[in-house]
Amino acid sequence: MSFNSLGLSDALLKAISKKGYTTPSPIQQKAIPSILEGKDVLASAQTGTGKTAGFTLPILQILSQGKQLSHRPVRALILTPTRELAAQIFENLKEYSTYLDIRSTVIFGGVNQKPQVAQLRNGIDILVATPGRLIDLQNQGLISLSKVEILVLDEADRMLDMGFLRDIERILKVLPAKRQNLLFSATFSKDIKKLAMGILHHPVHVEATPENTTVDAIIQKIYPCAKQKKTELIIKLISEGNWKQVLVFTRTKQGANKLTEAMISAGIKAAAIHGNKGQGARTRALAGFKDGTLTALVATDIAARGLDIPLLPHVINFELPNIPEDYVHRIGRTGRAGASGEAISLVSPDETVFLRDIEKLVGLKLPKEQIPGFEPDPNASTEPIKPGQGRPQRNSTPKKPKTDNKARSNNSFGPRRPSQNNDRRSNR
Repeated sequence: MSFNSLGLSDALLKAISKKGYTTPSPIQQKAIPSILEGKDVLASAQTGTGKTAGFTLPILQILSQGKQLSHRPVRALILTPTRELAAQIFENLKEYSTYLDIRSTVIFGGVNQKPQVAQLRNGIDILVATPGRLIDLQNQGLISLSKVEILVLDEADRMLDMGFLRDIERILKVLPAKRQNLLFSATFSKDIKKLAMGILHHPVHVEATPENTTVDAIIQKIYPCAKQKKTELIIKLISEGNWKQVLVFTRTKQGANKLTEAMISAGIKAAAIHGNKGQGARTRALAGFKDGTLTALVATDIAARGLDIPLLPHVINFELPNIPEDYVHRIGRTGRAGASGEAISLVSPDETVFLRDIEKLVGLKLPKEQIPGFEPDPNASTEPIKPGQGRPQRNSTPKKPKTDNKARSNNSFGPRRPSQNNDRRSNR
């Protein structure tokens, strides 16, 4: 199948050809025709499946063929959980709208709002936003969502994990009741299905891969390791393997910083990316990782969500995630675009429960390989990690962080405590 068979306009086909794409991915083949028909869509798609083009292309076509208003109100709203993903979607929109009279912009927290407000005042057709900054600007009366025709919730599972449910509900209240809704999620928990039922109307369900499965092209390995020897082992793997690019996941921001410092001391060019890093530092770290200046990028789960790193050869779980679905998201960073990839997990005895849950989710007994000198103590406790870093209660609403900014009142979203960094939850 070619893009020509999906019903896309000549202007979009020209932009697609310019990028060198000829064959749509499975999620694009399934989602684009349904979206063009104006149907609500519930899509199961992991990062790296081409899902972004799966909704940006048809949205661009629908809006370009619709009635153009002189003041250009926001007609399509794309909500995403993180800054990085929002920026990636915006770049996608810019590239595909090269030959169209469609304006788009992106807004997120952690940066000065003035340039974003200036873009909005000039009039835009498509807005990509993280929930915190969107609510903040709407509370200030700087944006109207009354003309939205299409709503996209991208990576909806992650938005719920990060505690954005109440923000999503506030935003939904000010959108027109009559609109097209598109929900994309890598996994479908009970909470996601409940959210979808409240938003979507007779949706078409499409999926690129079966729920909660891992990519076949990824070689997965487990290295049992004493907890205190993990840093030494990861340095050994990178140095002796002469790896040029490796994405490393830690469970906490503090852990990411500590591991990065140890790598740098060992002569490995590394940088950390997490919520305590400013947007400029995060952007520089990602750019350096992509261009080869950095060998290792050490990230927390949420900070890495939405990162677009093509042909990534290695992913290392320095610590296993508490939530098994996050393992699928992590290793899905490699093995893309037909290339093979390797996902290695360093597992200490106190992560035994996490490993068991992951194997149950993916339906595989992951192969183990013991590296001499790094064996865990056979008498070490297999109890899960300490409280505060353990498994969250799945049926509870994630707690929101306290904020220190002066609350604004009399707004259409109801009471909220905005902070100077409105997307703090998205930056762990």
